[in-house]
Amino acid sequence: MEQRTLGRQGLSTSAIGYGSMGTAVGYGPRDDTESIAAIRTANELGVTHFDTAEMYGWGAGEQLLGRALAPIRDGVTIATKFGFTPSFTPNSQLDHVREVIDNSLKNLGVDYIDVLYQHVDDPAVPVEDVVGVMQEYVQAGKVKYLGLSNTTPDNVRRAHAVHPITVLQTEYSVFERSAEAFFPVLEELGIGLVAYSPLARGFLGGAVQPRSGYDANDFRQHIPWWAPGVYDENVAIVGRLTEFAESKGVTLAQLSIAWLLAQKHYIVPIPGSRNPQRAAQNIAAAELELTPADLARIAEIAPTGGITGP
Repeated sequence: MEQRTLGRQGLSTSAIGYGSMGTAVGYGPRDDTESIAAIRTANELGVTHFDTAEMYGWGAGEQLLGRALAPIRDGVTIATKFGFTPSFTPNSQLDHVREVIDNSLKNLGVDYIDVLYQHVDDPAVPVEDVVGVMQEYVQAGKVKYLGLSNTTPDNVRRAHAVHPITVLQTEYSVFERSAEAFFPVLEELGIGLVAYSPLARGFLGGAVQPRSGYDANDFRQHIPWWAPGVYDENVAIVGRLTEFAESKGVTLAQLSIAWLLAQKHYIVPIPGSRNPQRAAQNIAAAELELTPADLARIAEIAPTGGITGP
């Protein structure tokens, strides 16, 4: 698979990575055996970058990913994140950050973390102070590269002034375009972008259904594309995108991931699937090259992304 350079500090990854949130939380019951098979299938097909977080099962997701990657640790990059509490409020108090990073190293079963992110801004702690603690782990050889997630362009600048930020992780897809506001600062500072939810939380995965079709604790119960007032309109957009994908002999998911790869050379999407066959289908998007006419057609169908409701 094509390799992409993220940042200016030496990080190189596969053009498509693997996001592991769904292996532990958010999208129905866990199946660790199938998840591990999906992770290893992804690697066999060329994926070298794997993403997790403390929040994904409060250690369970990191432990699962660590087990899956243990035999191939030296050939992959592993990213994890800190900064949430179990009630999903921010917590980047400095002692807590140190505690979480130490636990993440243990959960993953590794001597170092390739990419460490602050998962979300904490208004109570200046980002400069947070990055100062993250930098301690770089200096100790326990972290290689630093990143921010769910933040603002201003925070990226402030953090980068303390220690080079290699990568920003944010949501980006055909349906969600707010990440594009970061492009100027990323290009100015030479920072890569890791795109999470590249299939719009599953809306672009090819099997979308109303909220009533998901478990009560499924994250999609709260995602605004599923709101009753706009759900049907978004399904119609997906229908037109699907027709276009099929005209090219690819799936909607493959078209959506290839669209991201075509936006900027420094973007790495991280689709996640617990199903090995679906993971393989997602990864095949790396072979799809969209033409300017293709991109124009997608822009015609979804000019501003998905329609959001309450």
